[in-house]
Amino acid sequence: MDEIPNFERPKPLLSGGEREQLESWLAFYRATLIKKCSGLSFGELCQRPVESSTMSLLGMVRHMTFVEQVWFDVRFAGNDVVEYYKRPNDREVEWTELDSTTLDEVVANFNRACETSDGLARGHELEEFVKQPGAGREPVDLRWIYLHVIEEYARHCGHADILRELVDGTTGY
Repeated sequence: MDEIPNFERPKPLLSGGEREQLESWLAFYRATLIKKCSGLSFGELCQRPVESSTMSLLGMVRHMTFVEQVWFDVRFAGNDVVEYYKRPNDREVEWTELDSTTLDEVVANFNRACETSDGLARGHELEEFVKQPGAGREPVDLRWIYLHVIEEYARHCGHADILRELVDGTTGY
């Protein structure tokens, strides 16, 4: 894949049940992040246009892959997973070693992590608590995970707006 193709992203629900709305907003923000990366080359996705930051659009997709893995797979389901972009001695590698994976691999890992998250949450009540809270953390429920991950996407989509504009001048994605 030379670039992520442009596509129509899903719209979040304007009404409906809590679970359906949470799922629709999560799907919207996942698609928003990928849409902000569409049409750019691998080199453009790797650019770090803010001199004082390691943030890039590709790094952001890698980071959100990690977020999906940690909150749904590790914390909620209690699974022992191999994190795609982490090392014990370097917890920031998803931002710094961008050429360690191809664009195809990054997109496949992101899609796989999102599908895994959806599958792990399916059939569970929003009130169900995590199986592995993490060291020094209070247990949270699935509702909290949805809200936290949506918040994380929303924040990083704002960062992605700025990065995309600095990379190629595109706004309004």
